Amino acid sequence: MLGTESKQVIYTKFGSHEKDTGSSQVQVALLTERIKQLTDHLRSNHKDFQCRRGLMRLVGRRRRLLAYLSREDIGGYTSLISTLGLRR
Repeated sequence: MLGTESKQVIYTKFGSHEKDTGSSQVQVALLTERIKQLTDHLRSNHKDFQCRRGLMRLVGRRRRLLAYLSREDIGGYTSLISTLGLRR
């Protein structure tokens, strides 16, 4: 799980204002950070299948949010994936 400090950093970096916690860009950034943490966990615990299932759910949720963002705001989408280092 992400700590409060790391969430605040993501909110200020990707949000449109300091209290922005629900925009698509912020949600994608939070999901990306959780996906990175779970990927590291699965590298050392390769038999943790419940964690793997949760990871696949998070990846699917992020994929759907990115598809929505690419439909609604293509400029924000391209800047977000370049900042986060996602392949698309």
